[in-house]
Amino acid sequence: MVTFKAFISGCAGTALTADERALFAEARPCGLILFARNVESPAQIRALVADFKTAVGSEDVLILVDQEGGRVQRLRPPYWRAMPPQHCYGDLYRSDPEAAKRAAFAGARLMAAELHDVGINVNCTPCIDVPQEGAHDIIGDRAFSPDPDMVSVLGRAVMDGTLAGGVLPVIKHVPGHGRALADSHKSLPRIDAPRAALEAVDFRPFEALHDAPLAMTAHVLLPEFDERRPATLSPVIMGKVIRDQMGLTGLIMSDDIGMKALRGAFADLTRGVIAGGCDVVLHCSGKFSEMAEVAGAAPSLEGKALERFEQARACLHEPEPFDEAEALARVTEAAATRVASVGPDPTVQV
Repeated sequence: MVTFKAFISGCAGTALTADERALFAEARPCGLILFARNVESPAQIRALVADFKTAVGSEDVLILVDQEGGRVQRLRPPYWRAMPPQHCYGDLYRSDPEAAKRAAFAGARLMAAELHDVGINVNCTPCIDVPQEGAHDIIGDRAFSPDPDMVSVLGRAVMDGTLAGGVLPVIKHVPGHGRALADSHKSLPRIDAPRAALEAVDFRPFEALHDAPLAMTAHVLLPEFDERRPATLSPVIMGKVIRDQMGLTGLIMSDDIGMKALRGAFADLTRGVIAGGCDVVLHCSGKFSEMAEVAGAAPSLEGKALERFEQARACLHEPEPFDEAEALARVTEAAATRVASVGPDPTVQV
């Protein structure tokens, strides 16, 4: 049995380089995350996934992508549908909650079918941040609604639709990015909201979806809980808030440690993320020197982290049957425009 290391890596292009292949063979990351730079065609993705599994020496790895719909969608036409952003489901919910739940499930199920087809078994969705007026638009229409109860219901529908398609969902960005006044890709957001407001709004969707198999952190500073360390690096927030108060039971990965919200050498950040309470470190840039530094500092995946990894993988199964045409119709209702079937040269409107 392969012993993995507790990190998920990116790669530079549409195929592994010889250096990447050698690094993965030695370090054995537990997962690979794909971005637009890694995507060319279905056959190319299948080959890339197979090559990564061969290098690591195991089929039991996580292959991730951000396929939320809207502006955060790595697989795009002509081979994959352009799907609407999550706020469309929130808009529909205000007039027809049941139709919105069905549409959110259907949208997730459609995306899962496309991902499963090319060997991707993790979709980094749903985004269950609760956006607040005046916040930075990095979340924006990626969110369902400013109403935490609506976010909880629709987040559950997306989670269920993803799982039904044989793909693992990732709830994000715990403990909540919806109040952030800055983009954590560029700087560290400081959220000065009082504890009562955070607990009443931001935390509630995560509590409602505490049984999710996978979760991803937010690089945000919450002085109410830890004045010095962002959530990703904070044992207080990771332990007392996310694990104990929210009750999350699944495997928790960091958001990308290459984001400018975090400072320091990659080896130090890798050790800090694990010491803070994350199970797995996520590194996305595909820059080889950074990948090697993370690989060198990441510990073996063991103990509770390994248990959570195995529990998450145990949620994977063959896709359940579904009516594709009906699912498309439901998503079209939410998007208020046509979401086309994929063809040789599809015209997709969202």
